[in-house]
Amino acid sequence: MSRRTLAIVISTVLAVVAGAAPAAAHAGPKWPSTLALPDGFQPEGIAIGDKPYAYFGSRVDGDIYRVSLKSGKGSVLSEGPGAGNPSLGLKVDGHRLFVAGGSAGTARVVDLRNGQVLKSYTLKGAGTTAWFINDVVLTRDAAWFTDSANPVLWKVPLNLRSKPVAVPLTGDIEYTTGNNANGISRTPDGRGLIIVQSNLGKLFRVGYDGRSTEIKLNGTETVVNGDGLWLRGRTLYVVQNRLNVIAEVALDRKARTGKVVSRTGSAAFDVPTTIAEYGKRFYLPNARFTTTPTPTTTYNAVAVPIP
Repeated sequence: MSRRTLAIVISTVLAVVAGAAPAAAHAGPKWPSTLALPDGFQPEGIAIGDKPYAYFGSRVDGDIYRVSLKSGKGSVLSEGPGAGNPSLGLKVDGHRLFVAGGSAGTARVVDLRNGQVLKSYTLKGAGTTAWFINDVVLTRDAAWFTDSANPVLWKVPLNLRSKPVAVPLTGDIEYTTGNNANGISRTPDGRGLIIVQSNLGKLFRVGYDGRSTEIKLNGTETVVNGDGLWLRGRTLYVVQNRLNVIAEVALDRKARTGKVVSRTGSAAFDVPTTIAEYGKRFYLPNARFTTTPTPTTTYNAVAVPIP
């Protein structure tokens, strides 16, 4: 093996470990920077795997819509369960798509080859009367889901055979009125998770046992309205939805401390929520939370250069 080949292999491995999307050097500048979604779709989640396709979830009925990043053309891949069953946070695992079910208190796994539902889960803790399964991240052996209404993470084994496990959130995080734990990511060292508490603008490092420790940011900085998270190396990108910006947070390896180093906005943002990467671009769906939704309201996703 030549030194050049070895360097490429090492670089690819490090990128995967850090949680970045596989390299896509062929993603050209002529690819569309705006991806049209169906009228009335109300997008929230986005996921992109190692192929140039983006998957979006509908807050209306849970439909999953697939769009070619190269052509901008799209179609419904998988019909959702119907009204009251939204599709929010999404993550791709090979040919499978893990979907957070929001106010329905559910999660499901969709086969990206044919749109069929491989597995459905009910993620409702005993004694709870409200739930909001908001976002999901994948680790080596499980999909981890946040619940914005209850201080708990749900661990769904990737083998799809074992039952989901509720992992109570303890430690520093305290739930209060509003949208609590939302976006979720792995830590740079892969030994824990990071969650953002949207209403208070705080970040937390969470062990796989559920114990949370606040990630202290510089000065009085917060990431209020933090929604989707994306990790590249030791840099965490936080989508601050109603502020129409992406905050860039530099972390230490164990995600004990962080520093907000920049915020990037775009005239194309209209309350972006979640974030995914392909090539040298970030892709974000515009949820348009500040626009009254109707069946004819237009929606899209936009691509921006990685800061």
